Amino acid sequence: MYARNVFEAISLFHDELTALRRDIHAHPELGFQEQRTSDLVANALTALGYTVHRDIGRTGVVGVLDGRSNASGHTIGLRADMDALPILEQGKVAHASTRAGVMHACGHDGHTAILLGAARYLAETRRFDGRVVLIFQPAEEGLGGAKAMLDDGLFDRFPCDAIYGLHNWPGLPPGVIGVNPGPMMAAADHFDIHIQGRGGHGAHAYQTNDPVVIAAQLITALQTIVSRNVPAPEAAVITVAAVNAGSLQAMNVIPRDAYMTGTVRTFSPVVQAQIVQRMEEVVAGIAAAFKAHIELKYHRLFPATVNTPEHAHFVAEVATELFGADMVVPNLVPSMGSEDFSFMLQQRPGAYFRLGQGGAESGCVLHSAMFDFNDAVIPAGSAMFCRLVERSMPLDADL
Repeated sequence: MYARNVFEAISLFHDELTALRRDIHAHPELGFQEQRTSDLVANALTALGYTVHRDIGRTGVVGVLDGRSNASGHTIGLRADMDALPILEQGKVAHASTRAGVMHACGHDGHTAILLGAARYLAETRRFDGRVVLIFQPAEEGLGGAKAMLDDGLFDRFPCDAIYGLHNWPGLPPGVIGVNPGPMMAAADHFDIHIQGRGGHGAHAYQTNDPVVIAAQLITALQTIVSRNVPAPEAAVITVAAVNAGSLQAMNVIPRDAYMTGTVRTFSPVVQAQIVQRMEEVVAGIAAAFKAHIELKYHRLFPATVNTPEHAHFVAEVATELFGADMVVPNLVPSMGSEDFSFMLQQRPGAYFRLGQGGAESGCVLHSAMFDFNDAVIPAGSAMFCRLVERSMPLDADL
């Protein structure tokens, strides 16, 4: 019964959180530029009685609050991301972005509002024995804001026994909680390939070493790595996302150079290493076969986001307590997308979970120019964070 009261208490200021979320949506900021958002967060936390720390990971904010007692000595971390994307918003909502070419197309405005909602409830009740650390992270969208915060000593300055983060998910019905006791999101790597052949006249191809033909062979060969080297129960993706060679205005010119770029997604470090090795071997083999120079540059960006089973099961348990078993997916299929919360989970146990918001069926998907966060699910996300804290650090035996 008490768990349901948490949701109902947060629902009492749902309108305020909605207004806050829409204000953030109307004023989006790119990674490491979140000055206005950081100011908003810091001012809100200060007013609630948190000890506030600024400029962690450049524009990150951390708020610290003790419960009614701190006899347990335990600390739980809760994280929300704050940055927007370089996308021109096409939606017609009243709170649409006021900054051309920048919008909250991934729902980080909603995540920030959710954690501020949890901050308010926790400050007003302090119904826990321990300490909570609220982490408002910058630059999640490909810039490694989580790592920047860690490099600034996040967990050295604010030790956490466990860390939790959430992300909205249009593919789940509103309010449904999805989690997996293992991988949630893939590692994201990036590669660049430069093929150097020998250019010449398109009518005299025998005098050249055509890098376009070599690129075609290489693309085909790369696609066999997953299908013929990675065990079927595992999952991996190799995508050649762009090829640049020659000029569309020069139909009879064979260029000297061709360039390719793409991404690799994996869940397992073993599979990741296997793919890197096979890519190097394939590149070397194609280069030898065509007597060309091919350079592969492989960049490991973000590791896989892997939940600690114990904490993932705990998320499912708390969600079931709050909303009922029919609103929980305890074995959610992992996504091939990536998330830099993975860096935090490498240093602390914890879990990353999904908060269903619906909309996928109508095209309101992540990173879409038509995306808008579903404000109806804000109390559910805030309540999840609050109960994770209260259940992890109970003040009374009946919790």
